[in-house]
Amino acid sequence: MAGTLTDTKTRPREEKRRKTAGLPPYNVVLLDDDEHSYEYVIFMLKTLFGYPVRKGYELAREVDTKGRAVVATTHLEEAELKRDQIQSFGPDPLIPHCKGSMSAIVEPATG
Repeated sequence: MAGTLTDTKTRPREEKRRKTAGLPPYNVVLLDDDEHSYEYVIFMLKTLFGYPVRKGYELAREVDTKGRAVVATTHLEEAELKRDQIQSFGPDPLIPHCKGSMSAIVEPATG
């Protein structure tokens, strides 16, 4: 008997893997604005990046003293997502005149 259903051979499926290795890195840079407290920055960085309080404080101090701080280095898509999350985090409830979120930019990482 020629070919039955049970004689059918199937090819192994090729798995598609999402490639992130080898993509050029980008920095997420938090910009200072003098309208947000250290507490706000520390809380935001813990919420969005999972940073412990000490790391959040160090980055808050850097952005306060230098005007900017690299808060993450990753591939472009994630860097843009993190920038957008920073910019939509909302105003600082500890500062009455604060009207909105902090600003951040994405820039190519140099290395």
